[in-house]
Amino acid sequence: MKELWRSMLLIAQKDLRAELRTKEMLSAMMIFALLVAVIFSFAFDANTSSLREVFPGLLWVGFFFAGTLGLNRSFVNERQNAALHGLMLSPADRSAIYFGKVLGNLAVMGITELVGLPVFLILFDVSPGPTFWPLLLSLVLATFGFIAVGTFLSALAANTRTSEILLPIILFPVAVPVVLAAVQTTGAALAAGGLDAARYYLWMRVLLVYDVVFVVVPFLLFDYVLEV
Repeated sequence: MKELWRSMLLIAQKDLRAELRTKEMLSAMMIFALLVAVIFSFAFDANTSSLREVFPGLLWVGFFFAGTLGLNRSFVNERQNAALHGLMLSPADRSAIYFGKVLGNLAVMGITELVGLPVFLILFDVSPGPTFWPLLLSLVLATFGFIAVGTFLSALAANTRTSEILLPIILFPVAVPVVLAAVQTTGAALAAGGLDAARYYLWMRVLLVYDVVFVVVPFLLFDYVLEV
């Protein structure tokens, strides 16, 4: 287990160093999320009472589609110069490649959300107030679930010539539960009367189950995906 964690961290560090050196996908993801925030802030009146109801959906549209940009390049870059074969030939467990990629993608997505969330809150005049920590927990679990399934499917789509088109097509139908749960838990955390506990904990259980499933399934099947 110790060797697995070490291999995961090394792969994540490799990806983060490469990304921070070029900032190619990080800048694209941030610009996309900020553009979504700005465009929708002009499309909706911040003074209307219905804005708080649609805000969670707008927030996750920006984050999930921005995240897809980064996931697209997760394994495609490894195909260049047979870098993925080098990882496969290393003595590390192959599941470490998946989990290392997940950690790297989570870090990039987390930076994007760290920059984008305050912009969304300011432009839409939404204040989480005392429900900030439930909102943060929802963000973390939903982001992890989306990145977990997205990284797994990115490895599968990278074997095709049209991976950038194929990944969104296969990702979003599979990610429907996490998308719905993300919107519902965020909406419950930002409810007008404070935390809507019943709705929040119901959908939080959906998020937890989804996250567990997409930790176990890739752990069991990732070897076969790499061999495709």
